[in-house]
Amino acid sequence: MSLFSRLFSKKKTNTPEIKERTPLNIQVGDIVTYDLVDYEVVGKIIYRDGSYEWYSYQLLEGRNVRWLAAEMDEVLELGIYETIKLPVNSFPAHLEYEGVTYHKDEEGEAYVTGEGRSQNINGRRTRYAEYVSKDEETSLSLESWGSEIEASLGYEIEEYEIQILAGSK
Repeated sequence: MSLFSRLFSKKKTNTPEIKERTPLNIQVGDIVTYDLVDYEVVGKIIYRDGSYEWYSYQLLEGRNVRWLAAEMDEVLELGIYETIKLPVNSFPAHLEYEGVTYHKDEEGEAYVTGEGRSQNINGRRTRYAEYVSKDEETSLSLESWGSEIEASLGYEIEEYEIQILAGSK
């Protein structure tokens, strides 16, 4: 085959088609830009409570770690969370953190699937509770992993505030 026929042939290449990313199908290895910072998605947790499903993506930039939470309720809900130190050993009706009181909004138990840096929790169950501040500007999330309860502080964001660049198919 001549050079020209190879250059101009209509033969299709086997380039894999990359699926467009949304907040509900982000993959480990993707890049998420938020607040002018590019984060690599290094972990993904899928939570299932009955038929309800939601996602948490571990975002890394240098040593800065954030979590992007995504769920489809009646509308897409997104939040940015950071892990905090909050000495708790249960899920009380009210919590206080840095002078702000949070009221429990929901509580339950979920089966989790973990990927990337979160693969060590794959197949486990976690108890969780969500708390909101009186002004509903911030929220606290608690998750029980064995004898440890992890706390995260976050706030809602809009979908237009993030950009997602696929790092794989």
